[in-house]
Amino acid sequence: MNRRHCASAAITLVCALALLAAPVQAMAAPGPDPSPSAPGASAPGEKSLEEVREEIETLYRKAGAATDAYNLAEEQAEKQSQELARLTLAIAEGQAKIDELKSRAGALATEQYRNGGLPPGAQLVLSGDPDLFLDGVNQLRVNQQATKGMLAELEQSQQDLETYTQDAGLNWEKLEANRVKQAKARKTVKARIAEAEKLESQLEKEERVRLLELEQRAAITAQKSWLSSGALTQIDREASASGKQAIAYATAQIGKPYVWGAEGPGSFDCSGLTSQAWASARHPIPRTSQEQWRQLPRVAVQDMRPGDLIIYHDDASHVGMYVGSGSIVHAPRPGRDVTLAGAGSMKILGVVRPDR
Repeated sequence: MNRRHCASAAITLVCALALLAAPVQAMAAPGPDPSPSAPGASAPGEKSLEEVREEIETLYRKAGAATDAYNLAEEQAEKQSQELARLTLAIAEGQAKIDELKSRAGALATEQYRNGGLPPGAQLVLSGDPDLFLDGVNQLRVNQQATKGMLAELEQSQQDLETYTQDAGLNWEKLEANRVKQAKARKTVKARIAEAEKLESQLEKEERVRLLELEQRAAITAQKSWLSSGALTQIDREASASGKQAIAYATAQIGKPYVWGAEGPGSFDCSGLTSQAWASARHPIPRTSQEQWRQLPRVAVQDMRPGDLIIYHDDASHVGMYVGSGSIVHAPRPGRDVTLAGAGSMKILGVVRPDR
């Protein structure tokens, strides 16, 4: 977990090797949901292997987007559960306070009853002792102020209790809505992954080897195109102290499997890796890649430094951490492990900096 960040020359070599071996997220734009088992659908043998690769990667990309939706719903549900617990406690405390104030009001009524039912003012008028009258006037004023304050406090407590109750009802509705979103997203994730796995399982062993080669070739081609654009020539900044800690955490996870919805310690999805890496640097960030893109400060690619997060695809459905030398560490997709890859091997949407 405290692995030191490797030197630039060493990581360049490792990244180059990883680039040749590591598959990446899909490059193809999402299209209509493929359904290999549907009537009239083409079997894998009737398509080119490149078409199969693109279809598989598209399915995994859709699974990634659904995973983001699942993670966000889970995070929101957790927050609402905590808020609901807080409001439930506030309601109980508010009711106890109202009961105590009503008890005090009852005590005052009882005292008045013991005095013959006469209000304190009438009792003073009937008093024949001047000193007792003056003392009574002062005490009456004190009692009136106390009573007025108690009634105001009771009214405020009742209003607070009503507000707490309304808020609790709204939070319960939101909690239930997010549970429905979670269930729907979970179903979508599983369906997309199952479709991709089924499609890949229909390939012959030699075709699977060739499929991996096509993935690697697509990654290399995209990385070369990105590098040839001159994007890397201006990127020579050093990581911040927090960035170095985040990088050390992320690179220590290399080799652990991708599991959708996971955030360690044994497995990760893409945003689970980046969010936990920055949490280890005592700098919490949003849980999902889409929220990381929406909430974190953005920087230009040419201003990128190690530790920054690169957001991929038009729907911000994937994220990796830039580690320098033109490379990222990321959790690619189901069936793959956390690995190093070329920063330009997927379509870059933009860059965000957690500690800006």
